[in-house]
Formats: sequence, C-alpha cells, structure tokens
Amino acid sequence: MPAPILQLIDAAALWPERGALVGLDLGTKTIGVAVSDPDRRLATGVETIQRKAFKADAARLIAIATERNAAGFVLGLPINMDASEGPRAQSTRAFARNFSKLTDLPIALWDERLSTAAVERELIGMDMSRARRAEVIDEHAAIYILQGALDRLANLRETREG
Repeated sequence: MPAPILQLIDAAALWPERGALVGLDLGTKTIGVAVSDPDRRLATGVETIQRKAFKADAARLIAIATERNAAGFVLGLPINMDASEGPRAQSTRAFARNFSKLTDLPIALWDERLSTAAVERELIGMDMSRARRAEVIDEHAAIYILQGALDRLANLRETREG
C-alpha cells in the first residue's frame, strides 16, 4: 500500500511521537535534503542530490531516511502567491505519488511559498558568492521548509498542552 500523502497536520497524526523527519526541496535539476533531530526541534542540511532518474533519486532519499531512522517526509509544495497550483506544484504532487509507492513513511506537503527567495536573500546577506549560493541554495531551502514545518508542529503541541 502506498504511503499516505497528506497536509502537515494530518501526516503528523500518523507519525510516532519521536523520530527524525526528512525535508525535501524539489527542483528540476536537484533535490535539497534536510533532516530534523529525533525530537523535531531543529532542521539541518544533509545534501543536494543531482537529479538523474526517478528511481535513483528515490533510492537515495530512502537511504537517507533509513540512515536517520526517519518517521516521515516533509515535501515543499510550491504554491503560487494567489494560492493556486501551477506546473511546479503539479510536478511535486506527481513526484509524491510516485515516491509514495516506494516507501511506507507518511509524506507531508508543506506550503513553501517564497522559501527559495527568502533563502537567497539570507545567503546574499551573508555575502556568499553567486557560485557558492548555487551550490547550497536547494539544501538551504530544504532546511527552511523543514524548519517551518517543525515550528508549526511545535506550535500545535504547545496549543494542545497549554
């Protein structure tokens, strides 16, 4: 049975209390990968995968999840500013559908509007060269996406407990 593909809140209900989450920023040429600590407080960059073929890319993502004992995936969904979904969002959903057939870990979709732009500004602010930014932007976007999802989950926990 394919893994469920859900909004963050619904996916979180299927994840165990503890366990790392793997954050993904899907690009046309690369996939930025970040991972959280088991308590889901902090996102850290892992790598940028140069996209080859879907099966090879998916195998690498599953290997990362296995190495980190991950409980699930958080996939950045590039929604337009008017909340509509364009070709990139459709491509992300297609990737999620295909990927879900290869894993049983729940996949959360997280609105990643402006994540790459925010990361780009941050890297420019750090006076990073254009070439170096190109090398790390996808991994940093994955960190940004995953940290946003972790912060949302933490706020939900506080609301429930408080």
